Amino acid sequence: MPRFDLALYVVTDLGLSRNRDNAEVVRRALAGGATMIQYREKSLPDDAMAEEAAHLLVLCRAAGVPLVVNDRIDVALRVGADGLHVGQGDLDPGEARRRLGDGRILGVSVHDAGEARRAEALGADYIAANGLFPTASKTDLGAPLGLDGLARIAAATPLPVVAIGGIHAGNAASVVRAGAAGIAVISAVVSADDIEGACAALRQAVAAGMAGRG
Repeated sequence: MPRFDLALYVVTDLGLSRNRDNAEVVRRALAGGATMIQYREKSLPDDAMAEEAAHLLVLCRAAGVPLVVNDRIDVALRVGADGLHVGQGDLDPGEARRRLGDGRILGVSVHDAGEARRAEALGADYIAANGLFPTASKTDLGAPLGLDGLARIAAATPLPVVAIGGIHAGNAASVVRAGAAGIAVISAVVSADDIEGACAALRQAVAAGMAGRG
């Protein structure tokens, strides 16, 4: 399995990228210090996703950063992506692990400690605590977890936990201090005027949070 670092995990979203294509967003995010990329384009057909994912994989490989594909395991396997990320309504993590084998990364989004323990038992390599703070990027997740909810999830599993939802440079340090191994962001990077600068500021905030753990 490829080594991975969840410190700054960037998720693509063409709808929020202000007419910049995913290749530009990913290239600039990598230049700014992104440590992991998730290619997530729910509306595209598999062939279009595979073509774009293959291009993004070249960029990520050149930077030494893993690329995981959201939900579409056939696309992930077809292009040789480093892994797959699934949500609670997507492919079952146990089936995903069976098809991926042990050589690829599997991430699972959860909203509570029970889901985190189940994902761990089914073969996840990392957990995404989804819906941390209110966000316009995802509006169907119910009440936000908050930092207490994140801490409960992190305490429920030995797997590394990345938090997502409403995270920006102003609150990222508190997220890491609550137990996250890193932060996952969409609009804080893909919608930024200065993508490289936004990534650098987020990395600094994550580093400050890590230092604050003592």
